[in-house]
Amino acid sequence: MKKIPALAALLALAVPLTLAACGSKDKSDGDGPLRVGMEAAYAPFNWTQKDNSNGAVPIEGGGWAGGYDVQMAKAVAEKLGRDLVVVKITWDGLIPALESGKIDMIVAGMTPTDERKKAIDFSDPYYASDIVVVVKKDSKWAGAKSLEDLRGAKITGQLSTVHYDVFLDQIPGVDKQTALEDFSTMIIAVKSGKVDGYVSERPGALSAVAGNPDLTFLAFPEGKGFKVQGLETSIAIGLPKGSELTGEINKALAEIPQEKREQLMEQAVKDQPGDG
Repeated sequence: MKKIPALAALLALAVPLTLAACGSKDKSDGDGPLRVGMEAAYAPFNWTQKDNSNGAVPIEGGGWAGGYDVQMAKAVAEKLGRDLVVVKITWDGLIPALESGKIDMIVAGMTPTDERKKAIDFSDPYYASDIVVVVKKDSKWAGAKSLEDLRGAKITGQLSTVHYDVFLDQIPGVDKQTALEDFSTMIIAVKSGKVDGYVSERPGALSAVAGNPDLTFLAFPEGKGFKVQGLETSIAIGLPKGSELTGEINKALAEIPQEKREQLMEQAVKDQPGDG
């Protein structure tokens, strides 16, 4: 067998090691597109549309994404000097996609709960809202002035959210229904009479009512409504554990004034698709 000179052997070993190191680099670090996961089905936070109107951005695989989350993600990407690509993923698939490296971050109206923090990190909050209940305008529940008034009502919430897992259980004597996958499905369930209502943030309720005049939402005075604890009504950007982007994103968010954030939400409610 022919012997390989020592220097040549070292070089031969170095080449695959160098290639392996390059291949293992975290794709969220660098100048490539910032891949952001969201449902693109949760107006006014995010939705899917057919063109690039109202500042929408491309969805990987086709279509365009619009909404408040999209505008906030655009603002962050711009401050980071990165292009933005939206990856459309079902709600339950967002965290697994982040953990697997399919996406760089989640911007999808996600609440930084203690349970989620076990799997991923979060940025500082970029929006906070109160919690309401969406019902039919002509239902017997439409006049409810407190959570107590909803006793016996068939109420639901979105699967794997604090709306269903935390807030719904605060309604005394509620007839808790099976969690539903998304807000479009919940709207249909209320309109058809399958359920009497569902728990939502105010922006989502505003969106539903804007697209469905037969719906309304119940907001309760202090002491009569939901008990909010910690960050349960705040939303933040989801990031991989130990991501180097966290500090940069928090810095970018700090540069977006609260007034600007409110304006973006108001515009998103106006721009949302007409089907709610």
